[in-house]
Amino acid sequence: MKYSYSAPPATSPVLHHLLLFPPSPSPFPHLYYNPTRRVLRLRLRRRSQPPSASLRAPSDESSEFRRWDSATARFAGASNIPFLLIQLPQILLNSRNLLAGDKAALFAVPWLGMLTGLLGNMTLLSYFAKKKETEAIVVQTLGVVSIYVVIAQLAVAGAVPLPFFSAISAVVALGLVLNFLNYFGRIESGVWLLWEDFITISGLSVLPQVMWSTFVPFIPNSVMPGILSCIMAVSVVLLARTGKLAEEKVRFVRSISGWTATLLFMWMPIAQMWTTYLNPDNLKGLSALTILLGMIGNGLMIPRALFIRDLMWFTGASWASILHGWGNLACMSFFNSIRRDFFLTATLGLFLWIGVALWRDTIAYGYNSPMKSLKELAFGK
Repeated sequence: MKYSYSAPPATSPVLHHLLLFPPSPSPFPHLYYNPTRRVLRLRLRRRSQPPSASLRAPSDESSEFRRWDSATARFAGASNIPFLLIQLPQILLNSRNLLAGDKAALFAVPWLGMLTGLLGNMTLLSYFAKKKETEAIVVQTLGVVSIYVVIAQLAVAGAVPLPFFSAISAVVALGLVLNFLNYFGRIESGVWLLWEDFITISGLSVLPQVMWSTFVPFIPNSVMPGILSCIMAVSVVLLARTGKLAEEKVRFVRSISGWTATLLFMWMPIAQMWTTYLNPDNLKGLSALTILLGMIGNGLMIPRALFIRDLMWFTGASWASILHGWGNLACMSFFNSIRRDFFLTATLGLFLWIGVALWRDTIAYGYNSPMKSLKELAFGK
């Protein structure tokens, strides 16, 4: 759901984690998700600019509004810190288990879930490379590289089939090269257009297949969901590129990669929790610190997403914090993989933070109830 979890304006996630300011025609305005999914990331703009074209102080007595505007922007910017560190604990834990010969412990990490985060980060990297957003490019590149390292460790342990790992390696290498060539203006527009079509088709093909494969062997092992989705994606892209669709529908097609990145991030916690349910003994191979960092990073973005009334971002950040973060910590606590006081502290901190975000947003807008803020978030003013 990394979705991993910022959310697409076409409407990061979503993300991750990743849309802070004026809406843009792209699926992920100014927001970016993190790999484990982790979720959305955020680019801070100069405070002299309004956070959103539609965002205005509710009245002249807007000092509280401006303070909360500034605070939420700082929170969102601070979320980059846990997101940059998020995979390090898992990488170190995997390394220790591999050196100790305990390859089975690495099977606690679902490689399909990691793949969704990798594709989500690669999609957002392409978006920000096109926009020349240097800070976002750095974060997304770190996300791609760190998740790829984890997948490589899983491949060494035998958790990832070699053909799949080879294909993933080729796509990662190609994607990084093309994105940085585009950033420095060294790539033909036609080549870049082909890459954008590729990530759109890949996202639409992989998402249904990953969702299906998560529940094998309880359902038949089949590649039909991916094949059918791929055929549909290729058809839609061809219609869009040959001018057979109306402009409004073409814009929708261009937003698809952002939506699929969001859904890929949102699927990550489901894959992880399903793996935990099937193999609770493998929880020793799961890093509680990585999950906690993801929960903190996405939690820091909830106030900003609520403040600027970005439903997709709010959904992605909340989903990642509560389901991927708190939900997986709850599973680990239930199976006695972490200390109960650690879990209770994380629980108290998360839900107090969400409560404070709702309360401060209500005050900033001069409302009497947080329900009005949530209503505006869901349905607009």
